[in-house]
Amino acid sequence: MSGCGIVHVVTRRRRVHGNGIEASAEIEIRGLSIYTHHGVTDAEQEVGQRLEFDISFDVPDCDAMLTDRLEDTVDYAQVCDIVALAATERSYRTLERLAQVVGQRLMERYGCDSVRVRAAKPEPPLPLAIQEVAVEVVHERGSEPDEDEPEAN
Repeated sequence: MSGCGIVHVVTRRRRVHGNGIEASAEIEIRGLSIYTHHGVTDAEQEVGQRLEFDISFDVPDCDAMLTDRLEDTVDYAQVCDIVALAATERSYRTLERLAQVVGQRLMERYGCDSVRVRAAKPEPPLPLAIQEVAVEVVHERGSEPDEDEPEAN
């Protein structure tokens, strides 16, 4: 279903330790290559094409920085499986919608405050020579309105 290509994981997560030092963790997966059936044309949806995904997101309560235990961090293969399932279970006309769905699923699964999803077509079906076309969608949890601010009607 998918090929991992090159998967990089960068860990950055803010956490204040007893000594006052802040550490931060963010999970980043780059170069996840998946064969999909998305696009505007019928040929793109029928024949399909390879898409490449770059994903980055924060993970609240990632204790692995302190414990070094696998059960205290994110299973990167599971993240790849979530992206692959979202990218292959149905067809979308736009990369924007696909990236939105991927981001929503990751936020729901991991309780992230922010997720960045980049979906690229390395060989777009265009009449000009183009290296790739890509869309990047950023999800961020909204903040609660201040009590002093009136709500919009």
